[in-house]
Amino acid sequence: MTRIDHTVHVALGERAYDILIGPTLLDDAGPILADRFPGRRYGIVTDRTVAEAQLPRLTRSLDAAGLGYDTIVLPAGESTKSYANLETVIEGLLAARLERGDLVIALGGGVIGDLAGFAAAITRRGMDFVQMPTSLLAQVDSSVGGKTGINSPHGKNLVGAFHQPKLVLADLSALDTLPKRQFAAGYAEVAKYGLIDDPDFFDWLDINLDEIFAGGPARGEAVARCCAHKARVVIEDEKENGVRALLNLGHTFGHALEKDTGYSDRLLHGEGVAIGMVLAHTFSARLGLAPGQDIGRVTSHLKRADLPTTLADIPGTLGTTDTLMTAIAQDKKVQRGALTFILTHGIGKAFIERNVDPDKVRTFLEEMRAP
Repeated sequence: MTRIDHTVHVALGERAYDILIGPTLLDDAGPILADRFPGRRYGIVTDRTVAEAQLPRLTRSLDAAGLGYDTIVLPAGESTKSYANLETVIEGLLAARLERGDLVIALGGGVIGDLAGFAAAITRRGMDFVQMPTSLLAQVDSSVGGKTGINSPHGKNLVGAFHQPKLVLADLSALDTLPKRQFAAGYAEVAKYGLIDDPDFFDWLDINLDEIFAGGPARGEAVARCCAHKARVVIEDEKENGVRALLNLGHTFGHALEKDTGYSDRLLHGEGVAIGMVLAHTFSARLGLAPGQDIGRVTSHLKRADLPTTLADIPGTLGTTDTLMTAIAQDKKVQRGALTFILTHGIGKAFIERNVDPDKVRTFLEEMRAP
């Protein structure tokens, strides 16, 4: 009997889909897929780490349900979101003779979800795909909402497409195999939802943080609440023309730091977001937009989750302020050359600030880089 603890519906008309959340969904994926998508074949895209930990659970279930599939296994890591690996996935799907009516399965974290989803969006001019996120970051954020893509030498996620999945299966037990650092990095995206516009959720996270990390019932509730929050935003603004940009709180600074560290293990995506959210609150306070005391509360909460909160927490030497500013200038929210940041009036009060003075950003970064 399939156990589904939470269901979140993303109501996008003809592109609507469900997010199913539970502890055995990889083991039960076969009958779920057979029921929802009869007569399809599947192309599983995953990475080597996830293939070792989770792929056997999925393939056993597909075999038991009599479903045909081919598997494409890629290296693990942020650098996998590249043109070369996009080509590998597309050619693998074509070599497997998967048809336009078949489905791609993205089994992995945010990197695999973004890459496989983008490959599905452009292979045979558009194939359906299913997200099976195995990291906390992917379960609460990147698997929901249809943003797919790869990185460019010019910056993060600059090449991609909006392509909604047909289904999301978030298996909570997959999170038990994550290294603590990876789980913590995903938690930054959990905290983000409270910091955007839900101070009550942030208060709840303060109380339940230990249980979320320990794997108690609060973990599943946190995943479901994050997915429901993102679903509401995506329904209102699917193509990020307005309020959806708020979901990028901390990401403008964070993406610049990721690029500066070479999309390497020096700084995981969620770690960059954690530092970026502290910087966003600090920058807002410097501009007189937010109370300074909120910086301490945000910093303290993220530190409890073992997340970095300052530039000094990043191992190695950062590039110059000029290189960071160049990366920020390539941010997707930039409009006609004007910088756009997600700033805040305090915890749960994020807003979109356009035409931010680059000189003020530069001065602020210099201050933050000072010993």
